[in-house]
Amino acid sequence: MSIGIKISLNDGLYLKEPQDSKLGKKIIQYSILMIDEFGFESFTFKKLAAEINSTEASIYRYFENKHLLLLYLLNWYWEWVRYLITINTMNIDDPKKKLKIIIHSIVFASKENPGIAYVNESKLHNIVISEGMKTYHTKNVDEENSKGFFKGYKDLAKSVSTVINEINPNFEYPFALATNLFEMSNNHIYFSKHLPKLTDISIQKDTIEGVEDMLNYFVEKLLK
Repeated sequence: MSIGIKISLNDGLYLKEPQDSKLGKKIIQYSILMIDEFGFESFTFKKLAAEINSTEASIYRYFENKHLLLLYLLNWYWEWVRYLITINTMNIDDPKKKLKIIIHSIVFASKENPGIAYVNESKLHNIVISEGMKTYHTKNVDEENSKGFFKGYKDLAKSVSTVINEINPNFEYPFALATNLFEMSNNHIYFSKHLPKLTDISIQKDTIEGVEDMLNYFVEKLLK
């Protein structure tokens, strides 16, 4: 992905598209760094403004509140994963080979890509793991879903479930497997670092490759 490509997101998530301005990109860049370091609860627009030498009012011109900013960041990541899957599976016809590439793309999307200077994908991935559920385990999830705020995640699941159906049209749970591939990837990377008794993935080895092997194992067993 080059600097000239912009991830398109639901315009209901923001008041002003941050990817279109220097200040907006700084808001994205430093909100990722600060939420990763301090956690979402401790993160405020006041602290962000001080970090980027701006004002709270300037940040509020881009985002109505920090919840929508978090939703924006997660949507960016979901679309980033879907972009990688699209590029990496281009001209691949064999669905089994395609699913292996999809799993690789899901797992390795967390690797930092220097081509996008204002997004640290590795730290954003940490946020997806530690803060992601806070975006949809909320009282307003149905209302926000009706506005299309989770479309990126649903589109990602749909694209993966389509390939699963191509491999085994009789498999009864293609969407469940698709979302679980994404959730398992995130959770077991996290478990290996912080709760090792909850996973078989060892932090002593290459965690990313271990998670990829695990996901391929489950897929092969389930889609026989």
